Amino acid sequence: MAKQITQETFDAVVKENMEEFEMEGEEAVQEAIEQFESQGVNLSNIVKTLNLGSTPSGEPEHAVLAALSDLSTLLTSDSPDQEKLTSALQTFQEQCTVSFSHRSLAASKDGYKVMFSACTKFSDDANTLSRCIETLAAFLEGQPDLIDETGMKFLVQTLTKFPDDAPLQAITFKAIYATCLKHETNRQAYIEHGLLPCLKKALETHGSRADVVRSACTVMRVLTFDDDIRVPFGKAHEHAKMMVTEHKALETLLASLAACIGDTGTTADICLTLSRLAVRNEFCQAIVDLGGLDLVLNAMRENVRHQALASRGISLLKAIAGNDDVKTKIVQAGGMELIITALNIHIGVALVCEEGCAALCALALRNTDNAKAIMAANGAETVVQAMKVHMDKSSVQKQGCMALRNLVSRSREFAEPILELGAEAVINEARARHKDLEDEGKAAIRDLGGQVELRCLWKGEGKGITR
Repeated sequence: MAKQITQETFDAVVKENMEEFEMEGEEAVQEAIEQFESQGVNLSNIVKTLNLGSTPSGEPEHAVLAALSDLSTLLTSDSPDQEKLTSALQTFQEQCTVSFSHRSLAASKDGYKVMFSACTKFSDDANTLSRCIETLAAFLEGQPDLIDETGMKFLVQTLTKFPDDAPLQAITFKAIYATCLKHETNRQAYIEHGLLPCLKKALETHGSRADVVRSACTVMRVLTFDDDIRVPFGKAHEHAKMMVTEHKALETLLASLAACIGDTGTTADICLTLSRLAVRNEFCQAIVDLGGLDLVLNAMRENVRHQALASRGISLLKAIAGNDDVKTKIVQAGGMELIITALNIHIGVALVCEEGCAALCALALRNTDNAKAIMAANGAETVVQAMKVHMDKSSVQKQGCMALRNLVSRSREFAEPILELGAEAVINEARARHKDLEDEGKAAIRDLGGQVELRCLWKGEGKGITR
C-alpha cells in the first residue's frame, strides 16, 4: 500500500523549497510533488496548489479551510445573517468541487461535523436546509465513510418531513447517492432506516418533476450496485427485488416515464433505472404488461438520434429480453429494427455499439425466428461494422462476437453470409488485440465454420494420482 502524508507535511516542504532554495511558487510545488512521488507517497489526498490565504495569526491557510472556518464561525451565532450564511455555504461548496483533495483536507479538519451541524441547525427551515444539504452533498462526494448512522437517519427523516418540497427532495437524494456509491454498508443502513418508502412517495408526488425523478433514479440504481470491494457479498439483487415487489418501483417509474416522455434526459434515466430492476423473469414480463415496452419504443422512435436515450433505451430492451416471451414481443413490436437503426446512427459511439450488440445477442439467443429477422434487417452487417469501427474497444468486440455466434448457433445457414462480410478476419484481429476475449472470439469462429486452432490444455499424462 502506498504511503500517505498530511497536508501540513506537504505544505512545509513547499515552504522550505521557497525559503531555503529560493524557488518560485509553482516550481516549489512541482519539486515537492516529484520528491514525494519518488518515495512512493500517494498524493491523492493532498491539495497541490499555492492558493493560500492567511489566518489572523499570519499563518498560511488553504482557501477550502478558510471557507470552512468562516462557515463554522457563522454557525456559532444563534441567528446568523442569512446573506452571509448563503455566501459562506456557496464558497465552501465551490472549494469542495475543485478536487477530491480539497474535500479530503476539509474532512481532516472536522468538515463533516461542521456541515452536519449546519443541517441540524436549520432542520425546520426548508429553504436554508436545502442549501445546507446541497453543500453537504458536494463535500461528501467520494467520502461516503464520513457519514454516520445519525446523519443517514437525518437525511431519511428530511425526506419524510418535507414530502411536498420538490427541490429539497431532489437535493437530499443527491446527498444520499453520494454516501451510497461504493459503500454497501451505507446502502443497507439506508434501507433499514426507511429509504424505500421515501423513494416511492417522491415518485408518486413529483413524478413529472425532472429534478426529483432523476435524483431518485440515481439512488434506486446505486442501491443495485455491487461496487464495494470491501464487502464479499452485497445485496444488489435483494434491493432490486424489494423495490419492485414491496414498493411498486416499476409502476411508479413507468408512470413517471409517461409523464416525462418529452424530456429525453429524464426518459433516458428512467430507462436505465428500469434496466437495473429487471433482474427476474417476472419483472421483465411485468414491464411489458404495464406498458413499458410501448413507452420506451415510442420514445426511441421520436428521439433515436439522442445518444443517451438510444443507449439507455437499448440497455432496457437488452435487460427485458432475458425473458424468452418478451424478446419475441420486442421483435414483433419493431424493437429490433430500432436497435439496428440506433446502431447505424451512433456507429461512432462505443457505448451505443456495445449495448446494441449485446441487445441483438440477447434477442437471438435460443430464438431462430429472431435470428432470421435480424439477418433480414442487415443486423449482422451492422454488428461487423461496429466491430470494425471500435477495434480498440474490448467490450464492443466481446458483445459483437457473442451476437454473431448466437445468430448462427441454431441457424447454420447464416454462417456463410456472415463470413462473406469479413467477420472471421475482424474476429481474429480482435483476438490478437484483446487477450480477454479469446474464448468468445474462438467460439464465434468455430460456430461460423471458420478456421480455429484448438489446443489440448491437459492430456492426463505424467505422474499418477498419489494418496
